[in-house]
Amino acid sequence: MTATLWDTNGAEIVKALASERRAAGALASGLALTLVVVTDEHNVAEAETAATAAAAAHPCRVLVVVRRRLDTDDRLDAEVQVGGLLGANEAVVMRMYGRLTLHAESVVLPLLAPDAPVVTWWHETAPDRLAYDALGVLASRRVTDSATVDVPVKGLRRRAKDYAPGDTDLAWTRTTPWRSLLASAFDGGLVTATSAEVQAERGNASAALVAGWLQARLGVRTKVSDSGGPGITAVEVRFEDDERLRIDRPDGHLATLSRTGRPDRQLPLKRRELGDLIAEELRRLDSDDTYAEALATVTGEKDLSDRDPMRTHVWRDPTRKAAKPATKKAPKTTKKKTTSKAGR
Repeated sequence: MTATLWDTNGAEIVKALASERRAAGALASGLALTLVVVTDEHNVAEAETAATAAAAAHPCRVLVVVRRRLDTDDRLDAEVQVGGLLGANEAVVMRMYGRLTLHAESVVLPLLAPDAPVVTWWHETAPDRLAYDALGVLASRRVTDSATVDVPVKGLRRRAKDYAPGDTDLAWTRTTPWRSLLASAFDGGLVTATSAEVQAERGNASAALVAGWLQARLGVRTKVSDSGGPGITAVEVRFEDDERLRIDRPDGHLATLSRTGRPDRQLPLKRRELGDLIAEELRRLDSDDTYAEALATVTGEKDLSDRDPMRTHVWRDPTRKAAKPATKKAPKTTKKKTTSKAGR
């Protein structure tokens, strides 16, 4: 069931959602959480597809916020959908115009599923400080993606500087299969590690995080080198007595696990779809201390897990230009006219 509302308001959306739920027979709420998706018009279709795939594993209410033009009259258009392709889930896609885009939380708050945690995902470049966006402040879990930044490694430094427990990054989520495979390989009782290396395309944020994770866990310096990609292509750990553990994935699909003294093994290590990444993040709603440890190691920021998990909204108006610092002009100096005694 789908309802489309043009030039509407938050109260009308709440009524339409209740009406669609009754029509679909969803009288009782079995929703586990609310997923707030912040995106732009260019990425809204991809965001909807990923959110729908994630919602298949986690009954939730999906609220998609599409911020349109700021330099126009305030307006709100919405699409409300319950059931259908969403299964037991609900979705509201809201397109906001004008200064309403700066106050999206006023529309979103009444739509949150009752007594359920909130996850906010920016399917676009997230603000430098997540507290600039009130949609991040109301969430207990905040999902960003450093891969969307022009220079992903700089994006990691930005996320570390602004980090609060509950933050996570899809660049980290992409490393889960690599970390699982490496951890299982270590179960065989390998000796002490002496060095490690991650090979990936240049500037890959996931590679930097894997290197940070290895360095934090093994206590050895880990190098990241350029292999051309796609993504991470290999991880190698060297040990005492010339032992070596290496995982190669040159094509983004199949990996080869090599270990000194044992035959090579081929294992599936496919690059995952966006919906799978979001579904993984929805499985855990507590803070990820392992991610915080890896991020701290990569960026040099200290004690990330000890920071206050509560965020306070910091108001910032993007239409208001920052005032230029006042500069004082140097006072004019007048030279005294002097005459020599001989000229008197």
